[in-house]
Amino acid sequence: MKIGLYFGTYNPIHVGHLIIANHMAEFADLDQIWMVVTPHNPLKKKATLLDDQQRLQMVFLATEDYPKIKPSDIEFKLPQPSYTVITLAHLQEKYPNHEFSLIMGEDNLKTLHKWRNYEVILENHNIYVYPRISDEPENVELKSHSKIHVIDAPIVEISSTFIRNSIKEGKNIQPLLPSKVWEYIDHNNFYKK
Repeated sequence: MKIGLYFGTYNPIHVGHLIIANHMAEFADLDQIWMVVTPHNPLKKKATLLDDQQRLQMVFLATEDYPKIKPSDIEFKLPQPSYTVITLAHLQEKYPNHEFSLIMGEDNLKTLHKWRNYEVILENHNIYVYPRISDEPENVELKSHSKIHVIDAPIVEISSTFIRNSIKEGKNIQPLLPSKVWEYIDHNNFYKK
């Protein structure tokens, strides 16, 4: 089975994440998309994150109506901070019959050369890239690599940071969230402080 791994802190998951995940599930050469909830991205401050289980619950609520999209807590069990190369090695060992690929935005592709052991990732895994608006210069060498597949997906410019800040300011951003996620956030008064 071909699995696309879509990593994120999902703090919170929003419709933009779902649009990309569903597009990859339906239009890329992948059987399932696993939305891997990252407990601690080395590039983000941990203090701004909701609890791991709360973010996983939001991903579960957002994806339960999408049979090809699954929440994953695989990184909760691994050393932190999480590094993609370690997660991929762990998954390959745990599921030897699956073929794992990465899903990332074009902005992440531009900084892939800064990732730990990125050469190992490129050697062993396909990377499906969706378009993002970015000022970073393009990495032409990486973009033309045989393991990189640029997918003609919708450009979605919604960020979890924008959502958190909007909730804090008392704005109604309900259309940007799956309804069950909105209800969960609202019920628990998340992001209001």
